[in-house]
This record gives sequence, C-alpha cells and structure tokens, in this order.
Amino acid sequence: MSKALLDRFLSRSVKQGRLGVVFADGSASAYGTPAPGFPEIVLRFTDDKVPRDIIMDPRLGAAEAFMDGRLLIEDGDVMGLVSLLRANNAWDKGGDIGQASMLKRLINRASFTAEQINNRVGSKKNVAHHYDIGNDLYALMLDADHWQYSCAYWPRDDMTLAEAQGAKLAHIAKKLALREGDEVLDIGCGWGGMAIHLAKHHDVRVTGITLSEEQAALARERVAAAGVADRVSIILEDYRDTAASGRKFDRIVSVGMFEHVGRAQFETFFEASANMLKDDGVMLLHTIGRLGMPGTTDAFTRKYIFPGGYIPALSETLAASEKFRLIAADVETLRLHYAKTIRQWYANCMANREKIVALFDERFFRMWTFYLAGAATVFEHGGMCNYQIQYVRSRHALPITRDYLFR
Repeated sequence: MSKALLDRFLSRSVKQGRLGVVFADGSASAYGTPAPGFPEIVLRFTDDKVPRDIIMDPRLGAAEAFMDGRLLIEDGDVMGLVSLLRANNAWDKGGDIGQASMLKRLINRASFTAEQINNRVGSKKNVAHHYDIGNDLYALMLDADHWQYSCAYWPRDDMTLAEAQGAKLAHIAKKLALREGDEVLDIGCGWGGMAIHLAKHHDVRVTGITLSEEQAALARERVAAAGVADRVSIILEDYRDTAASGRKFDRIVSVGMFEHVGRAQFETFFEASANMLKDDGVMLLHTIGRLGMPGTTDAFTRKYIFPGGYIPALSETLAASEKFRLIAADVETLRLHYAKTIRQWYANCMANREKIVALFDERFFRMWTFYLAGAATVFEHGGMCNYQIQYVRSRHALPITRDYLFR
C-alpha cells in the first residue's frame, strides 16, 4: 500500500527532471522527463518501510531515512534531490491562486499553539541545541573573515562568501544611519562579526548579547583580536533582561535572531526593543521570513535544527511591531541572496566532509547536509525569503528620502 501511495505521490510531484527509485524488493520506477536545469537523481531504498515513512511525513520521513542510511543516493547528491522536488513545485510558479484549504488553516492554527512557547529557560535551551554544538563545525562552514551565520548580500555574482558577508554588514550599517559615538545594541550577536564591523568602521560603541555560551566565548576572543575590545562588550544575556535593566540605545540591530523568538513572544520582543530604543533611534531587523501567509515549522526542522523557532510572515511581524509605535521606515525583501549563501555553506561542508564526520559522525553529516539542501532550495523555489525592516520611533529620525542609503 505505502509503495503504491509513494508511486502516485512521485508521479504527481516529478514532471521535469528525472528521479529513479530502486525499491528494497528490487523493483524500480522512474519519474519525470529530462529537462534543462533539472537534476537527474537515482535513489535506492534498503528496506520496505522507507515508502511508508516518507508518505507519513515526506520531509521528516525522507530525512531520517537518509540520515540512517536507509535511503541511499546512488546518482547525484542530497542538494540535487531536494532541488528536483522543490523545483517541480515552485511557490511562485504562477497560475490561478485560491485560498488555503480550511484543513490547512486549522492545522496551522493548532500548531501555532503547540509549538510557540518560548520563555527564558526554553530560549536558552533551544539556542544551545543549535549553536553550542561546537565552534569547530561553524569554522569549517562559514566565512573566515566575519563568521556570519546569516544571509549574505550579493551585489555581484563573482563575489566570494567573505566579500558578500562584508557587503551585508555594510548594507545594514547604512540603514542604521550611524553617528559618531552612538551606543548600539546587537541582539543575537553571534560570533561578533556585526559588532566588530560597526566598531571598526563607524566609531560607535556596541553591546552584543547572545544566549549561546560557545558564541559568547569566541566572540570575545575575536573582538580582542580585532583590537576593538574598548568599544565592544559581549554579554551572555536575554534581550528581555537587557530591557528590564532600563538601558537605552541610539541604534539597535538584530540579524538572524528573530527566527528564534517564537510567535508567542513577538510582541514581547518588540515591546522590549521599543523601550530600549531612544526616541530618535533607529533599529534594523534582519530575519528569515515567509513570502506568503503565516504557517508552521516542519517536523524535521523542529526536531533536529531549530526547536522553538518559527519563520514569521511579514504580516505578523508588522502586526506585532506596530502595537508599540515602531514605524516601519523601510522594508527590503531579499529573494535569492540566502540561497546563494547557503549553497556556499553546503559546498564548504562537502569539501570538509571528513573533518565534520570526525567531529561528529556520518549520521550527523547527512542530517546537516539535508538541512542545508532544504534551506537553500526553499529560498530558490519555496516560500521563504529574508526581510530587512528598518524601524524608527520618530518620523524625523531619518532623512525623508532613501538617497542616504546609496551615498
């Protein structure tokens, strides 16, 4: 039964490109037709439970079968496999558009309630799950110059990863409209790349906060090595505690952290940010976002990658921020920049396969590359993008045209 259901599913899902599947009983099927730009992939299932697991939950079932060595990719790689499936059902494929089904809306609503509670204890535990697995992995994957684990900015296709990450930092700095001597808060400062860039190039003082002990320790080392320890402080602290301290900042920046806040805490985040931002201050929020309506986090991501995380739609982000009189002065949608970034990370991981396996094991490597493949392709063909939202509390805080961004 499950084999027949999977056959029907793949027949509908793969029209362009070729997918071959060899089942555990030795039978084989092929789906789709060759097409320019679409991969050709061959899979082998080692037991007859793989079709059932995929039918029960396509993303989680396929991921765990791949991680456990029960789904083998004999021709191609996991990036090609996920690209093939996603490209055949692109989010922006055009055609007539209707409303989401009532069942999907009800499932989304129920899932919101179940998964989006993120208190202080839960937040620290969830961050540790992903970021405290050791800096050695990220050293093999990220750019060595800035250690940026977030979407780069690609004005040119021929840039290196480090150059594109530097361009992202400079792009954000322009949107902050920094002034000499500004006090800047970096919420979710990672390994200190943003704080170091701002202190070195803009003569400001930066307080970076993070919940990851591994990140904080290395960030302090990198700050000292960059010669900006007199202008940058890295603190292991929750943003809610920073707000409770009563501190005020001229500028606030947050890159790649809002995805971890959790939907139930959106208003808490923006209330805290509004209260920490001075009356003439500027805030720049850089976050992964949904191109369409609010949704839910898939089971694979919740279980293995970002427990407690949630990718926000633009509508719910603005709905939460507007309650605290934060004016969205500028919104930029980065549509393909993250796909280019993640493909670079994937290439780095593939080049360092033996080292990553030695740090963890083969199963972790397959899990991690499945995650990166899914992430890259969801920005190429799925419903994800990045938003940069510039906020002010006063309409007079910035020039009334956007020309200053291009000078």
